[in-house]
Formats: sequence, C-alpha cells, structure tokens
Amino acid sequence: MAEWMGWLAAAGVLVILELFTGTFYLLMIAIGLAVGGIVALLGAAGPVQMIAAAGVGVLATAGLHRSRFGHAARHDATRDRNVNLDIGEHVTVPGWDNGRARVMYRGALWDVELGQGATARAGDFRIVEVQGSRLVVADAAAHS
Repeated sequence: MAEWMGWLAAAGVLVILELFTGTFYLLMIAIGLAVGGIVALLGAAGPVQMIAAAGVGVLATAGLHRSRFGHAARHDATRDRNVNLDIGEHVTVPGWDNGRARVMYRGALWDVELGQGATARAGDFRIVEVQGSRLVVADAAAHS
C-alpha cells in the first residue's frame, strides 16, 4: 500500500471513531492525517509528512477549542424546561409565611419559595426553578 493511502486510511478510521464520541476533536486530528496523506501524495519525505500532519492537527484542534463548538453549552438545569418539565407550570398558593409556603402539586406537598421580584400574595404562580423538593415561583402574570 502506498504511503498516502495509509495516511488516508488512518484519517478514515478516526472519522469513524469520532462518530461514536460526539466531539469534533478526533475529526480535527483526522484532518491533520489527511493533510499528511496529501503531502505524501505530493512526494514529500516521511519527516515532512509527519510535521505537516502534526502541525495541521494541532492547529485544527486548537482552533476548535477556541471556538464556540469546543465548549459544552452551560445551562442551569434547575431553570431549563428541557430538563425539568415542571418549569412553567402553574401552582396555586393559598397563603405565604415569610416568603415560603407549602402547596399540593402533582399529588405531593412541596415547599414553595418566592422568586426574585415576586410578591407574597395568595393566588396563581408560575414555577421558574426547581431546587430539589423546593419550587421557586414568580407571579403568573409576569411570565404569561
């Protein structure tokens, strides 16, 4: 097998492995290996192929790491409706005691706490955050 075919085969294997990991880092290394194969196809010596593959792989990986795709999105799961389907649901609070209450929600008693800017009054509230077994609520009218 020709040298350039070995480089491209290795790049193909990394692309397949990348499909199982869900990151783009192996893809960046595969790009470096593909460049090594192109340099080999052009007739460069082994050390030049290695330097080209390593250089492009490192630069591509560093570029990915510095981009927005190199970092996992950081979401606060306690406030994310995609994580907790209680976010956005309504609860009726009959009364408050120093900014806290107990309500029946989904067949169980929950501690309820006023969220920022909410007023302590009896009535309908919208859940904006779930912290363990405590619901943080805001005025229902403010989020409709």
